[in-house]
Amino acid sequence: MIRNPRLSRRGLLRALGGAALAAPFYRLLRPGVARAYPDDAQRVIFFYFPDGVAGPSQDGEPSLWHCTGSEFDFGLSRQLEPLAAFKDDCVFLNGLSMGGTDSGSHPGGAKKLLTAVDYGNGESIDQVLARTAGASMPWRHLYLGAMANMNNASGDKHISYPSAGQSITPEDNPRRAFELIFGSAVPAGDGGEVVEDTTRASVIDGVLDELTHLKTELGGAEAAKLDLHLEAVREVEQRLQGTTGGVVDAASCEEPRIDTGAFDDSQLYEQSLFPEILRAQIDLMVLAMSCGVTKVGTIQASQHTSELIMSRFPGTEMYDPGYDMRSHQASHYGASHNEASREFTSYVAQRRWWVSQLAYLLEQLDARPERDGTMLDYSLVVLCTEVCDGNTHLHDNMPFVLAGRAGGRLSTGRLLDYGYQRHSDLWISVAHAMGEPLTWFGEASSGPLWGLV
Repeated sequence: MIRNPRLSRRGLLRALGGAALAAPFYRLLRPGVARAYPDDAQRVIFFYFPDGVAGPSQDGEPSLWHCTGSEFDFGLSRQLEPLAAFKDDCVFLNGLSMGGTDSGSHPGGAKKLLTAVDYGNGESIDQVLARTAGASMPWRHLYLGAMANMNNASGDKHISYPSAGQSITPEDNPRRAFELIFGSAVPAGDGGEVVEDTTRASVIDGVLDELTHLKTELGGAEAAKLDLHLEAVREVEQRLQGTTGGVVDAASCEEPRIDTGAFDDSQLYEQSLFPEILRAQIDLMVLAMSCGVTKVGTIQASQHTSELIMSRFPGTEMYDPGYDMRSHQASHYGASHNEASREFTSYVAQRRWWVSQLAYLLEQLDARPERDGTMLDYSLVVLCTEVCDGNTHLHDNMPFVLAGRAGGRLSTGRLLDYGYQRHSDLWISVAHAMGEPLTWFGEASSGPLWGLV
């Protein structure tokens, strides 16, 4: 999570503790800006899940992930079915290859997924956009994880690289992330040190007078939108307070200490709580972007070769309290797509669940009004993982999906096939959608993907 270095800690707390909540609505008061339809995406979210998909099998069976058909006439595979309601808001990509000398491993794929360079020897695309498109934002880049740091993970377990060979760590704690972003601490003293706000007041309650004044200036429909926006902030805040059940030392440089309640630090890695934690991080990402806090975000769900026991997720088709089925275990389902194999059927169910989490993210973006549409219309969301098929580990025909209309830059409801073109060109296209004229990225590129943006 990278803050803008030009903001002092005190300035950041002031900005995020109140003004961030109303930032989108202050912009509506500026003549000539309120309803101008932009040519570029207003935000980008990279959504990562681990261990690939049920792609082309070792025995040569065709992929069970990739769509088939023509550009505008195609069907969704079983693994992609959870996106049915958003099919017209997505672009499904076939034929993109990560290439490189390491063309068949989980660690190798994770290192070059966002860098497009072997061994992570380059800056990742989210970091490029953070220092360009996100340069003026309070948070240049927001990197949230769900059990992404499990087992003290580091290095190639993480996917965001500010510089060659140097990955950074996402924030796995939703409560800490909320308080870092929106502020539950108050500045004290001229040194800019931060102390805990012992009143534990809502971040909304702290700026009620300012928000009330803003509502009178907006009036009508925009004032109603502000009410909905603040209701969403309060709902997330209360849910996280209820989840943690205690006091968190937030907005500081120290690790948080959760003093009371059932949800303690160790439970950040409690397998059955993973769905709840991931949903909270998705909600936080959407909230931060709707508040104008950041334009560039990465959500990392777990990590490659994941030890996530997805059979412990209650209320899902994967749930089986009598058998522990880990993600990585299921990904090694065998040489063929064998419906009689417990690993294979579990693996497909797991992939469907990951896609359903993307659908949830899209639902949240689509539920928030923005200008003449919704946040989804002005967003670009990228679904990605580090290998194609989890059993073969190959880095060809990578399972990328784009969602959102990117402010009008992305024509959606399409299936595009690029026949083994390098995925670095996808990242150039994403940069173009964000208004950044990138001409080269990674170790091998030829320019933006034809016909995408």
